[in-house]
Amino acid sequence: MALLTEQQQQQVADAIAVVERETDAELVTVLAYRSDHYAHVPTLWAAAIALLTPGVLALTPLWLNLWDLLLAQWAVFLLLALLLRWQSLHTRLVPKKLKDWRASHLAHRQFLAQNLHHTSDETGVLIFVSEAEHYVQILADRGISQHVEQSEWQAIVDAFIAQVQRGETLQGFLDCIQRCGELLKTHVPATASKNELPNRMIVLPDPD
Repeated sequence: MALLTEQQQQQVADAIAVVERETDAELVTVLAYRSDHYAHVPTLWAAAIALLTPGVLALTPLWLNLWDLLLAQWAVFLLLALLLRWQSLHTRLVPKKLKDWRASHLAHRQFLAQNLHHTSDETGVLIFVSEAEHYVQILADRGISQHVEQSEWQAIVDAFIAQVQRGETLQGFLDCIQRCGELLKTHVPATASKNELPNRMIVLPDPD
């Protein structure tokens, strides 16, 4: 699934190049459609509702024997297990804490996978977005984090999340990179010309 076109990804890479000419930071952007398939969630919901089915039927005037109750329970489970996999319902059923946890876990894995912890001055910065979860995270290595308060990153993240929710992911990246650049120029201005990590956007495949 193409989240951004090649041309749009190049716009992001160009914006990173501008920032890196003016600071010692090494920025990497990672975009994921979603951080997990959450396949177990519809099954758990279906099982929970199916367990309640005999109790609900017991409150009705219908007289059902044990076999009928078991059949009804299995029918409810199988029907909901299939129905709740419909994508629009599936996404709504996943608790926000679970979505945030999975997305944050993937962001931290990408920080390591993209070698942001191996820059010479520990100035790697990851801008991570998972679209389905409307999740944005900025992770900075020690050379940056010792200078920049988390609240400063969070203000940028909050603005970006609002743009992702509106479907403005490209503009969100461009605005985020610009705001990060302004912040980084203050704390880690350029002292040497270097480009240790690629500027191109990393687009992760759907976990399905």
